[in-house]
Amino acid sequence: MSSQTSPAGNVGKSVFASDLKITGDIVSKGSIEVMGEIDGSIKADTLLVSHEGEIKGTIAANTVDLRGKLNGKIDSTALTLRSAAQVIADITYTTLSIESGAQIEGSFKIKKA
Repeated sequence: MSSQTSPAGNVGKSVFASDLKITGDIVSKGSIEVMGEIDGSIKADTLLVSHEGEIKGTIAANTVDLRGKLNGKIDSTALTLRSAAQVIADITYTTLSIESGAQIEGSFKIKKA
């Protein structure tokens, strides 16, 4: 895992490498990229789950770009499910984009303004 912070103290990006497996909850005010396995909840401003990434738990993030696997729940303002995504989840969203090829099982609920 690596994290970048600007000299002014602004939040940066945390990267969880493909050889990393974490059991537990993760909270970040910045962005997170997951290439490994997470068994727990993730709360962040922005979340990218790469092709090799896998999450078992709850995601709460303003922006989610999902290319890997998720089994759990998603609560997102802007959600993108890419063609390689494999999702079993209850999904709450404001805006949603689904690429052809994404595999999805679960429920969808739009957030009311």
